[in-house]
Amino acid sequence: MNVFRLAGDMTHLLSIILLLMKIRTMKSCAGISLKTQELYVIVFITRYLDLFTKYFSFYNTVMKLVFLATSITIVWYMRYHKVVRQTYNKDEDTFRHFLLVLPCLVLALVIHRSFTTTEVLWTFSLYLEAVAILPQLVLLQRSRNIDNLTENYVFLLGAYRALYLVNWVYRFFAEKRQTRWIPWISGIIQTALYADFFYYYIKSWKNREKFRLPE
Repeated sequence: MNVFRLAGDMTHLLSIILLLMKIRTMKSCAGISLKTQELYVIVFITRYLDLFTKYFSFYNTVMKLVFLATSITIVWYMRYHKVVRQTYNKDEDTFRHFLLVLPCLVLALVIHRSFTTTEVLWTFSLYLEAVAILPQLVLLQRSRNIDNLTENYVFLLGAYRALYLVNWVYRFFAEKRQTRWIPWISGIIQTALYADFFYYYIKSWKNREKFRLPE
């Protein structure tokens, strides 16, 4: 544990809290991609299989359970809550997210650290998380009214991944760890996908303008 990883975890947690606040208090999921949220459920389920085989720390276990529970809860609200589901932008959330799953699984079967079920699924979760934000970014481009909670949620998601990149660099030099190319490259790709969003988010904040991605 170091300050960069802790900051990344707390930023990730804050992003989820913001999203749940929007859903619970506003009874709305407008501007949120169900496709992205479903991909995150797959990411967390396949990544945290070691909950049943390894114990790292109380903090590690609690955070994993929180991310699993909250991601499933968000999808449940968007799919089954009688009020929230009516605010879902189904006509704009049209990215075919299932097309991301199969290529990531094939890549994990080919490029991994060791050919075991747990390791391949962990690798698959990294590949899938790197591109899981794509349906959300496409939805934001199509949405005309993006509220502050939604844009801040996406910003914090991107910030979490950027902080984790810094964490890996720190651990490489401070702990003299071996190079871990799979999480590094996946993290770089994921952060790069946010670059356009970050630019317009900071620009709108600086100019005090309404946030909007170009079409």
